[in-house]
Amino acid sequence: MSGRSGGERLARVLVVVSLALLVGGCGWFSWVPWIGDRDKGPDPMKPADLVDFVPEARIERLWRASVGKGLGRKYLRLNPVVVANRVYAADGYGVVEARDRFSGKRVWRSEISPYNLAKGGRFSGLTGFNFFDRTDPSYVSGGVGAGGGLVLMGTTGGTVVALSATDGREIWRVYLGSEILSRPAFGDDAVFVQTIDGRLLALEEDDGSVRWSFDIQVPVLTLRGTASPVFEGGVVYAGFANGTVSAIRTENGEPIWEHRVMLPEGRSELDRIVDVDGSPLLAGPLVYAVAYQGQLKALRRADGNALWQLDHSSHLDLAAGYGHVYVVDETDAVIAIDEQTAREVWRQDSLYRRKLSSPQAFGNYLVVGDDDGYLHVLAQSDGRFLARQKLDGKGIRSTMTVAEGRTLYVLGNSGSLQAVEIEAR
Repeated sequence: MSGRSGGERLARVLVVVSLALLVGGCGWFSWVPWIGDRDKGPDPMKPADLVDFVPEARIERLWRASVGKGLGRKYLRLNPVVVANRVYAADGYGVVEARDRFSGKRVWRSEISPYNLAKGGRFSGLTGFNFFDRTDPSYVSGGVGAGGGLVLMGTTGGTVVALSATDGREIWRVYLGSEILSRPAFGDDAVFVQTIDGRLLALEEDDGSVRWSFDIQVPVLTLRGTASPVFEGGVVYAGFANGTVSAIRTENGEPIWEHRVMLPEGRSELDRIVDVDGSPLLAGPLVYAVAYQGQLKALRRADGNALWQLDHSSHLDLAAGYGHVYVVDETDAVIAIDEQTAREVWRQDSLYRRKLSSPQAFGNYLVVGDDDGYLHVLAQSDGRFLARQKLDGKGIRSTMTVAEGRTLYVLGNSGSLQAVEIEAR
């Protein structure tokens, strides 16, 4: 890998710069007098104003707590995770907490360092580099995962840290050499981790040693994100930056099948970005996957063959419920697709460019957070707005977690961890 270090560094810089341009558009150069002055029309990148509606449900906050210093300015998405009667959450600066999920009372608090203690050195290089804010020292970038009595995190320096779910003490850490942006998964006595350089690794539960590694060739330009692997029934499903989804045996790392969700198209490297950054969604005999600048597909879990496909672009996780698959596209339209027929059932365009979180479906509700910190509650049946409440002044970016189909756990960008329930009026 040392021979590729120079190319990898260049690729990292190009990735971040391209993302900045994709997100910011011409607004990045608006300070130049002759740029933007001639455009007297509406700004196509301006977020939509919130629309009025008659509330049909209310959001009840059960408790609220603060976890560390928040998620910082590196676009981190650290989801809370629920196991038994506890909810685990982390901030971007090494604080990890376990709280009673019913009361919010803290059970334990730990701090993980940015150092790779096994190697005796601190992480360095462009894996820890941030184009947007070099002064932000956050380094917990992948998490939170849990299983087998462990709470799991990954760092920008390429280290996976496993803590005891009981008391928060460190059990092991292992250095993988490349940034980890997705939450680790657990199954078959192994921890599954994806790195930004295109590797999926299985680590042994007891000491973090590598059981096997599965590699793909990473394109020159990619989005700064990584799909989280998903485990079920002796198979781990993973999406990659080259536009593929793979099913891999957890025992030995043998690929069962690989499906290309989208082929790179276009002349420029920007046009050819087709990352599968949303986690594969398992629903019965099917797995759903979506690619950026690509397609949404329903695949058979047995062999990876596609049952249907639609042109949709997204880098967020999918959700399912009410017989629908839900996708938030690159314009922040929320779309419901019939699982069987691939028919578009409804589309909610009123949250245009509000930088939504991944959707979460439970009960009769579909919820998304936005960059202003609002939690939006939609009806799964037709996408109409049912409720709205501002939960975090710095925004909601992380995927939300549901426990027992009723309680929703939301980690805001400020580090505010809240448990809420939705009740019909």
